[in-house]
Amino acid sequence: MLLALIVIAIAYLALAPTGRYLVRAAWAEGGILARRRSIADIVADPKTKPAIAAKLRLVLAARAFAADSVGLRAKQSFTKYTQLDRDTLVLVLSGAYPDRLQAYTWWFPIVGRVPYKGYFDFSAAKSAERDLAARGFDVYLRPSPAFSTLGWFNDPLLSTSLGADSLDLANTVMHELTHNTFYAAGQAVFNESFANFVGARGSAWFFRTRGSPAAADEADARWSDEKLISRFWATLYHTVDSAFKAHPTDSLARIAARDSLYAHARRELVDSLGSQFRTISPRALERVRLDNAALLAHRIYDTDLDVFDEIWTSQHGDLRRTVLRIIALAKSRPRDPFGALRDSVGQAP
Repeated sequence: MLLALIVIAIAYLALAPTGRYLVRAAWAEGGILARRRSIADIVADPKTKPAIAAKLRLVLAARAFAADSVGLRAKQSFTKYTQLDRDTLVLVLSGAYPDRLQAYTWWFPIVGRVPYKGYFDFSAAKSAERDLAARGFDVYLRPSPAFSTLGWFNDPLLSTSLGADSLDLANTVMHELTHNTFYAAGQAVFNESFANFVGARGSAWFFRTRGSPAAADEADARWSDEKLISRFWATLYHTVDSAFKAHPTDSLARIAARDSLYAHARRELVDSLGSQFRTISPRALERVRLDNAALLAHRIYDTDLDVFDEIWTSQHGDLRRTVLRIIALAKSRPRDPFGALRDSVGQAP
């Protein structure tokens, strides 16, 4: 029986598309792990450039703060560093049906279905993008500087993350360690939005305790903007969804309606909301992509951010207690963690 299981596993990895993808991803991850160096050793090396050493020390400090103060499960993540030979770590692909707000999803062992797929092989990413587009889907391909193996491996800091400023670097550390701490299977939107909240609130708290009030205020300003654009995405989502429901059988009418709504949303984002953002420039808002794939991709990271903040307020701004409370609520309703959070603060969907 054991031999039969081994044969089946090998056949799956060799023949199934998901199996081949996992083999390629494992090979790339193996290369990343094999090239790790101790961050402490790099910092202590006099040959290390001062600017690099300063950022690496910040990573170690943010990691320690995440574990000791926020209560995140750090394990050995971010104690090592890997220098890559490229500026982009991975390309992330999302897809969506053009006439309804439904994401194209991929299934993977352990994590279940997810509405995105990361590629270390950029040519494979672009090929998959073309394939989805040829099949009629909206597609959204973008770079990502970091990822988490959910604590299965000792995730190193990657050179692709060092281009970020100190605030984003601390935020990234806490975001990824949140995934180490809790990851609800099949609930990618909840997991990413939760990690987004912890990264933002955690990094602001981190800089405040380090005697850097200006950095903390900037982190809070970025989070305020994140919540503002989260509300924009939520409103746009419900507006487009209502337009689709108004044309239940006419796909062409649905697409025409959504195109009109996205054009209007562009004007609203730039002309009406633009002045309310504190850290996002009008030019950046003009470049924001608007279609079903982009809308659903942004909703992965920006869903119900105000609800997370309401729970944080109910815990008197204690992030450690808030994290425990959110995890307990999510576990109480594994198929609807957002519903559990909303009910806890008395908020309607």
